[in-house]
Amino acid sequence: MSSSASYSNPAYKHDSFDKVVDVDPESGNPAGDDLFHPITYSWLGVNVFAEKKAGLCSKKENVTVKHILKNVSGICKPGELLAIMGASGAGKTTLLNVLTGRGGDNLRVTGSLHVNGCAIRPHQLTSRSAYVQQDDLFVGTLTVKEQLIFQARLRMDRQIPQSERMKRVQQVMLELSLVRCQNTLIGVTGRIKGISGGETKRLAFACEMLTNPPLMFCDEPTSGLDSFMAQTMVEAMQKMAQQGRTIICTIHQPSSEVFALFDRVLLMAEGRVAFLGLTTDAIDFFARSDQICPSNYNPADFFIMTLAVHPEHEEDSRSYIQSLCDKYDAGVGKGVYRQAEQNAKCGRTASVFDDYKENSSPYKASWGSQFLAVFVRSGLQIIREPLQLRIKLMQTTMTALLLGLIYLDQNYDQKGVSNMSGALFLLITNLTFQNVFGVVNVFCTEMEILKREHYNGMYRSEVFFLAKNIAEIPLAVLQPMLFVCVIYYMVGLNPAVEHFFICMGILVLVANIAVSFGYFISCMSKNVEMALAISAPLIIPFMLFGGFFLNSDSVPVYFIWLQYISWFNYANEALTINQWNDIEHIDCSNTTRPDNCLNNGQDVLDSYNFEAVTIIMTDSDHLNIILIISN
Repeated sequence: MSSSASYSNPAYKHDSFDKVVDVDPESGNPAGDDLFHPITYSWLGVNVFAEKKAGLCSKKENVTVKHILKNVSGICKPGELLAIMGASGAGKTTLLNVLTGRGGDNLRVTGSLHVNGCAIRPHQLTSRSAYVQQDDLFVGTLTVKEQLIFQARLRMDRQIPQSERMKRVQQVMLELSLVRCQNTLIGVTGRIKGISGGETKRLAFACEMLTNPPLMFCDEPTSGLDSFMAQTMVEAMQKMAQQGRTIICTIHQPSSEVFALFDRVLLMAEGRVAFLGLTTDAIDFFARSDQICPSNYNPADFFIMTLAVHPEHEEDSRSYIQSLCDKYDAGVGKGVYRQAEQNAKCGRTASVFDDYKENSSPYKASWGSQFLAVFVRSGLQIIREPLQLRIKLMQTTMTALLLGLIYLDQNYDQKGVSNMSGALFLLITNLTFQNVFGVVNVFCTEMEILKREHYNGMYRSEVFFLAKNIAEIPLAVLQPMLFVCVIYYMVGLNPAVEHFFICMGILVLVANIAVSFGYFISCMSKNVEMALAISAPLIIPFMLFGGFFLNSDSVPVYFIWLQYISWFNYANEALTINQWNDIEHIDCSNTTRPDNCLNNGQDVLDSYNFEAVTIIMTDSDHLNIILIISN
């Protein structure tokens, strides 16, 4: 079980865990500014339980507990590339999530994590580690270089000057062979052609390498890659480990060439450790358990097949796995446990987390730097997708023309009053649905990026929403302005120019409220499908109490709160007052019931129970517009 072979690389030297001498892997000379504390990471007695209730009305005693990880212990040292392997359901992903502090709220975790002799909490690893997740999430309208610059601005220490950040970006691109595609868009599936899958995976590593982390976690780094690209990725990871980093990754069924690149392997089976040690020793360990790997067989495939639960021999498989894990615990596992236990003793004089302050900000960049970086990125997203912009403007124009033709040239008579009121309410309804569904369809896909970058300590959530909303203000203003310009005079609404601009201002506010409501729905939904399913049911109650379908005085007292929070209500009242307040005459000649005739604009407002306190004040030199509305 000796691991000296893992540390024989002359490119990495250290006198102790606290005194660091980082050496350039090519020349053997000190690396200068790229110093980092090497990390020995160990975990002791990790158990994970998942609680699941039998149903909505189940009692506490009906809660079922599933034991996912069972007393898992291990250690990974500087200069090592450790692969966590096992069959599906073995617990390898759960273990990685625990090690990275991403266990989840529905899991109960026991055990302890230790770094260089000191116990740590998972959130302390954020500033000293990197986590390359299986799914590569990027803003596809950025180039490779722009993505790395964005990451460098937000993830590197604020004391580092801009010139050094750019130098680091160039260095990382060179190390991971991204120079050739640095000015290529990352790409959006089905819309924008971008970089290849291998380049995308290398970009994910590059983003994490910018901060020069001593500890790295990788979840299925070869997922979706062909055998050549998978080998290239693992070779890059091996090179990173040789520079003194501690790298832990999960991997599913690697080729024999890829498996040979790992220093050590952790084999999981049924939530237990079946083996942890050198890859060469793993074959001998299984041979001593009467499981001999053929000489021409991929060892990784052999281990996974041996540790899998075969459906046709389920009892025998589980029995063998239990005996193999027991044998490991009684032999090799004792040595691993002693190493992990030794690392758990706080006997060091210093720790890599000595500079960590419990109440310090988890963000490397200042609030202003965060805002500027996210604002620039949001602007580039809009500018680089002109097709989306053209589609939105065309959709707005076509809808406005259609509604304008339906309500074309209304007269100021009894029918015209009804038709114009319907047209005004349709303006609100159309802009609401158009903007809510527009946001839901786009923002739900960006939520995963937001959550990942926020949890990585890149920027605050309010920074993201504020920067994105400000970047989208031009479009949020242009769309309702275009809508009003097309439809207003086609319908024949109040022709005075001041009324035109008041109507435009009200609908600009409606559009922005709808955008905000779309963000609200997106944030409370797990995916696009759920957001689309609940959008209409959530909007319709606000629409019903908007004053068009139900008179304001007829709202039931138990629903009055809906009326007060409905933007349909305020917008419809404002537009109605703007339209009818100074109309002195409405024709009654075409009505069959003269007693119910609406003779002027004030009669229309009275019928809706709307009251205008002040609407317009003008003089000959300039135009002052004041809009004050009350019930």
